[in-house]
Amino acid sequence: MDAKGRMMMPVAFKKQLSSVLQDGFVVKRSVFQSCLEVYPMQEWNLMMAKINKLNRFVKKNNDFIRRFTAGVKVVEIDAAGRFLIPKDLCQFAGLAKELVLSSAVNVIEIWDKEKYEKIIDDSVVDFADLAEEVMGNIDLDELS
Repeated sequence: MDAKGRMMMPVAFKKQLSSVLQDGFVVKRSVFQSCLEVYPMQEWNLMMAKINKLNRFVKKNNDFIRRFTAGVKVVEIDAAGRFLIPKDLCQFAGLAKELVLSSAVNVIEIWDKEKYEKIIDDSVVDFADLAEEVMGNIDLDELS
């Protein structure tokens, strides 16, 4: 990340996202971690369609919507392949100069490099148990 808060989109990500680059992206706070999530606009619209089905007269739903969308920003990739990460989101995620982009299926996570390495190291021990718990009882044929 440069001094102005701009992040260069890696070439590999740009190639994979070439079909959606022109639509823009949404950057938001992660729900579970101190990182940011980048949604291609199409994925964000799908998520918002699900969230819009929640009854806003149920307090928990209203509280969830408010927190889920807190700090949401629409960003576009510039001609140089960069996008601006707003300062409030940089502060939330503790982003410094070195960043890690991690693919999380349909979302890209942006991490401060030190935080990412720590969370990966901390979770290595538990990953086998987590994998068994999450995926162990699923018939993988059902997923296709």
